[in-house]
Amino acid sequence: MRPLAWFTRPALLLLLSLAVATPVAAWWNESYKLRTQVVLNTSQAGVPISEALSGVAVPVRLHSGNFDFLDARTDGSDLRVLAADDKTPLRFQVERYDAVAELAVLWVAVPTVAPGTDTNLLRVYAAAEGVAAEPQTPVVDSGALLTLRFDDPNGAMRDAGGALLTSTTSTTAPTAPAAPTAPTFAIEPNGMIGQSARFDAGAGLELAPADRLRAAAGAPFSLSLWARPALLGGTLFAQGPLTVGLDASGKVVAGLGRQRIEGGALPPSAWVHIGLTVGAGRLTLYVDGTQAAQADLAPAAPAIEGALRLGAGYAGLIDELQLSGTLRSADWMKFNRAAQGADAKLVASMLQREGQVSEDGDGAQGGYIGILVKNLTIDAWVVIGLCGVMLVIAIWVMIDKTVLVQRVDRGNRGFLLGFRASADPMLAQGAQVHASSPLARLYDAGIAQLRQRGIGEAGALPLSGASMDAVKAAVDADMVRESQRLNSLMVLLTIAISGGPFLGLLGTVVGVMITFAAIAQAGDVNVNAIAPGIAAALLATVAGLAVAIPALFGYNYLASRIKNISADMQIFVDEFVTRVAERYGQR
Repeated sequence: MRPLAWFTRPALLLLLSLAVATPVAAWWNESYKLRTQVVLNTSQAGVPISEALSGVAVPVRLHSGNFDFLDARTDGSDLRVLAADDKTPLRFQVERYDAVAELAVLWVAVPTVAPGTDTNLLRVYAAAEGVAAEPQTPVVDSGALLTLRFDDPNGAMRDAGGALLTSTTSTTAPTAPAAPTAPTFAIEPNGMIGQSARFDAGAGLELAPADRLRAAAGAPFSLSLWARPALLGGTLFAQGPLTVGLDASGKVVAGLGRQRIEGGALPPSAWVHIGLTVGAGRLTLYVDGTQAAQADLAPAAPAIEGALRLGAGYAGLIDELQLSGTLRSADWMKFNRAAQGADAKLVASMLQREGQVSEDGDGAQGGYIGILVKNLTIDAWVVIGLCGVMLVIAIWVMIDKTVLVQRVDRGNRGFLLGFRASADPMLAQGAQVHASSPLARLYDAGIAQLRQRGIGEAGALPLSGASMDAVKAAVDADMVRESQRLNSLMVLLTIAISGGPFLGLLGTVVGVMITFAAIAQAGDVNVNAIAPGIAAALLATVAGLAVAIPALFGYNYLASRIKNISADMQIFVDEFVTRVAERYGQR
């Protein structure tokens, strides 16, 4: 076991150095034990923008893949959001927090999003004891006149900025007692971001006019909303001369006064982002963050004022409707669509625990490994444990056999030098001198057969052909036993080579099945929720390959060395029998 201990000590240290976290970066508050890091990638590899955006509201989705709900409070009252410097608190608002389903949505006010970078970071801290709940303040985009998230627990129509709205019609009866002026609407719990409004192709919902929602003639005005039509057709939004809806073919149709534009196809039962801007003498339509149509407006474009009408003749869902008194840019539409839609190219999130982040805080070492280990399922742990046992056994066999074949080679070379230098084949030194040489043991077996027949004694008769055959058969039998000794335990390497990958694949398949089952139960289907579980499940396959690859190299090396030794034994037996027959055989 001494060679094994010498070999595994540096290897174990290397594995531990890879597995443990790198030196810890600054942590905002030692009372908080975990954080979720969110990266907004506006480079060419993500969602590129050409201008800096200020005062944007970004939804941060927390799920089992990027947040540990078991360690955090059940009501989310220990949540804190900080900027990338780990010093500046950011305003945030919790739209949804479900510790049982392990899903949460936070709206975070991000002061600035720079173009061409993947370091627009913010961090969500949690798992602290003895801290008071963070006061909730409304979080909406700067310049927003109205933001409808349809998230009021009583079904009231409320501006996300805090104002309660009044209406003249609604799609359903109230779902809970509310103030007389509080309208109600049909709620879809699992909407685009949190809850959504559901319309059934009826009269829709009408909100009373408000001066703050009025845009004078020629003044800038922007609209942004998400729609998921169940059927094509109907009006999504209308205010005075401005209308946005769908035609029977699924195209988005927008009009302001006599001007009408259309573009972009909306497939049914899929969420699509729709944006519209009025300003700079143009009416511009955006579909899924891309400009779909544009038209010049007459110098006397009408004012946008009056009651707001939603969902008239429309069947489907509407979420995150926003009106603003500024001219939203194409970059804003692109970023808004990607951020709210949880586009994986733009938004990347990762769970980190205290002590798992590197000096630059990116978690590229301990953070990633910690996420994978944390998401391992029980079956994956069992498979990785079995693969670890197989690897230890394979390493032990390879070391033991390598030492053996090296010792055998040295012993055979020493024996052959003495045997070939001896004039009489019966006078060479055998296994007593060359204990590690199988050739010496074969020689001793042959000498024992000769002495049984009196060879080497005075008056001994020459060996007949039958006697020579008997001697050779006895030596051949010992050669078979020597070959078995050399090949013993090699079967453990073949088991590691063939069984390791299959065992790892079994762990991966079961882990992926469990991951998808958990995602289906939680109802949050996005790459950020799926990726950690699948990546962790793949560790089982990596473990299987980590067993098979070194075992394969070691087996091939040892098999070739043992084959050469076996060939040397066969050659020696023929050489020994020939020399004995020449000296002691019949003439």
